[in-house]
Amino acid sequence: MADTKRLAFSIIQFLHDQLSSGGLSSDAQESLEVAIQCLETAFGISVEDQSLAVSQSLPEVFASATKQTGATQDKTSSSSDLPSEEQLAEAEHLKTDGNNQMKVENFSAAIEFYSKAIQLNPQNAVYYCNRAAAYSKLGNYAGAVQDCERAIGIDPNYSKAYGRMGLALASLNKYSEAVCYYKKALELDPDNDTYKVNLQIAEQKMKETQSSPAGGLGGVDLAGLLSNPGFMNMASNLMNNPQVQQLMSGMMSGTYGPMGGATSPGAAAAAAATATATTTTTTATTGGDLSSLIQAGQQFAQQMQQQNPELIEQLRSQMRSRPPSSAGNDEP
Repeated sequence: MADTKRLAFSIIQFLHDQLSSGGLSSDAQESLEVAIQCLETAFGISVEDQSLAVSQSLPEVFASATKQTGATQDKTSSSSDLPSEEQLAEAEHLKTDGNNQMKVENFSAAIEFYSKAIQLNPQNAVYYCNRAAAYSKLGNYAGAVQDCERAIGIDPNYSKAYGRMGLALASLNKYSEAVCYYKKALELDPDNDTYKVNLQIAEQKMKETQSSPAGGLGGVDLAGLLSNPGFMNMASNLMNNPQVQQLMSGMMSGTYGPMGGATSPGAAAAAAATATATTTTTTATTGGDLSSLIQAGQQFAQQMQQQNPELIEQLRSQMRSRPPSSAGNDEP
């Protein structure tokens, strides 16, 4: 009971200090006075009885207790965030499994292994960088960019993360940004021939984009598409589509009039590039110039967009899935 009275005395003393500090409304002061009287009556003590006083005031005791609790929580949290030796070893094993899957081009499985390694040790930049490589192989360049950013955040001197960031950005046609990351990769690893060649490619692509009128057809590298066997094969397959043949026939015969609606830039670019590619031989034979060729392609794009928007989306998806141009085989 003695400790209970001492605690009650400390509370009463604290309330008295609050009354003496001022700044309280008359109603608040009256409420504190009532509380003090109730405590004194309930515990049979008085604020004048200094034999119940303790060495520290109630605010001092409270501050000391909260400081110790906070330090204990921080220590516990810090220790719980660190992976154990077993978790570190398991994460490395998962990374090795991911690397093995990359070698056999099972990129989806590689991503799963790298993701599990990250869960066990999220502060290892290598795991993010390796997963970025797998994302790039699957054409998920946005995911690759995010993982490279995480890797760089963990280890700002990790050259491979900058190199893979450059590759992902180049694949997204962001050549100026890719150049910056390739240069940073070379600063950290100046003897890396892959970075040198990829930097040259990105710089050349950047110059072509800047020098071409309006960046080509909606940002599409027309010259690159026309020289790409894969794209030409895709264009040929599309032109064998009966719907496309009907559109071409209608356009050439004048069946379809001028378009009044707007065509999305991406769709127009994709369709125009295909139309241009597939009519190159005809234009060369008839003696048409490049401007006429581009105009025909743009008109064809409008026709395709209006008559068959699903076909346009199919074309755009195929163009987005084109593998990036890069030198070397940058394995994890």
